[in-house]
Amino acid sequence: FQIAMATVAMTVAQLLAHPGDWMALVRTKRAADRAKRLPQEPCLAFCYGMLNAVSRSFAVVIQQLPEELRDAVCVFYLVLRALDTVEDDMALPQARKLPLLEEFHRYVGDEEFTMEDCGDGHYKELMMEMPKVARVFGNLDKKYRNVILDITKRMGDGMAEFIPKRVESVDDYDQYCHYVAGLVG
Repeated sequence: FQIAMATVAMTVAQLLAHPGDWMALVRTKRAADRAKRLPQEPCLAFCYGMLNAVSRSFAVVIQQLPEELRDAVCVFYLVLRALDTVEDDMALPQARKLPLLEEFHRYVGDEEFTMEDCGDGHYKELMMEMPKVARVFGNLDKKYRNVILDITKRMGDGMAEFIPKRVESVDDYDQYCHYVAGLVG
């Protein structure tokens, strides 16, 4: 209890020392509260609920975008999160993982595609409910769908390249980072 009170006191002291930070803190809190309000359409509500569950910080930022772009970026994030879940799942044998990574872009709009044996917690739920993401994806403007498919294909291929390959140099590390993080920037 004493440690918690000391932490609170230090936080209050820091905020009092920087009064300009109060407004930023209030704006961030309001944005986080708005991010918890879900759309009425069930598949879109699932997407935003899942976005909140798997990435609170990105969720707040994404939900401040204009509506058309907001929905596209939300779906984009979830698709890449699902792809990353496939790569991260150490229980998936390499013989299954490699083709999944290379072909994942083909499943993005497939309302029948699910993976019940991939991921844990919210990530597993995302993989099981990919048809909801696919439905929202299908409603996006073609220009957004094309970008999502292109980046998903390139990222999946890059991830697959490094599954059997050992990172042995800084160049290898740079290339891997480009695939898993740089492509989305």
